[in-house]
Amino acid sequence: MRRTTARELESCDDTVGAIRQNGSFLAFVLTHRRPTTAPSTPTGDPTMKLHKRILAATALTGAIASMSAFAQTKWDLASAYPPANFHTQNLTQFASDVDKATGGKLKITVHSNASLFKAPEIKRAVQTGGAQMGEILLVNFQNEWQIFGADGVPFLADSYDSSMKLYGAQKPIMDKKLGEQGMMLLYAVPWPPQGIYSKKPLASAADLKGSKWRAYSPATARIAELVGAQPVTVQAAELSQALATGVVESYMSSGSTGVDSKTYEHIKNWYDTQAWLPKNGVLINKKAFDALDKATQDAVLKAGRDAEARGWEMSRKTNTESLEQLKKGGLVVHQPSPQLKADMKKVGETLLTEWLKNAGAEGQALVDAYRK
Repeated sequence: MRRTTARELESCDDTVGAIRQNGSFLAFVLTHRRPTTAPSTPTGDPTMKLHKRILAATALTGAIASMSAFAQTKWDLASAYPPANFHTQNLTQFASDVDKATGGKLKITVHSNASLFKAPEIKRAVQTGGAQMGEILLVNFQNEWQIFGADGVPFLADSYDSSMKLYGAQKPIMDKKLGEQGMMLLYAVPWPPQGIYSKKPLASAADLKGSKWRAYSPATARIAELVGAQPVTVQAAELSQALATGVVESYMSSGSTGVDSKTYEHIKNWYDTQAWLPKNGVLINKKAFDALDKATQDAVLKAGRDAEARGWEMSRKTNTESLEQLKKGGLVVHQPSPQLKADMKKVGETLLTEWLKNAGAEGQALVDAYRK
């Protein structure tokens, strides 16, 4: 018995249509295949015809199985920071790790620099499924739930070791909260320690009075009020323009943000107060995650663990490198004067008192667990 030719297989036009509809097609093939040549005899050989149809159906069944095995899921990951930022680089490596671990089964596209959603919109976008993943600055959402702002309380956790300890106390509570909102926290990575950028030299906090102060979170807005500065809401993607146009004259952030925004082109002083290390959290829409098969879920979780460990090391390295870049750009890195230190410590104590009052028993339990 001869083999079915490629031409004969290709002639199963109706069956191809059935494949595209992803429906049941075997009976369809057996009854609807159109021959491309006339039968060899007026009546043809019914057995041979049936055999050819079965072969064609078998081949096409294999094709569908193959297509199913290589079905690809695509996710969008929204980020507010530029491609060169270490957080974004870490996200890109995470997406690449997932791609490799799943053999291309899950493709994650990183949308940097607030190109998909602006920073304040990202959490809501993940929660509603507008994006399957998103990276947020946790302190930005303190007004929604006080625990998100724990790592933005000045001097509560002012080193990498203390920041990790605070994260250990914070994460179980955040996991529960985000789960109630249909999300999960995959991993979190801190920014380098926060210092004060200022156009004019600072001997004390009083020198900030009247300054146009960038506020990007409830805590930074409150700091402006306490030192007598004028708070101006400016997110990271808008900072360069705000500096260039004089909208911002001072703000608190890391050396990394100063490099990203080229702050050194407009401001020449940075005071290394090491006030706090706010974390970025990477969120996943729970329904999107649950729709993945177990092997893909495991790949995402492992890539997330790797990204978290890598990200903390990247943050430490960036802290050192960014300060050197700021210096090369003409910015002077100062150690704060004793008076400025004392003033900012007082600001931190005020913010902690206010935060604990707003956070209630949940916040007190968090701080107690952190300080054990």
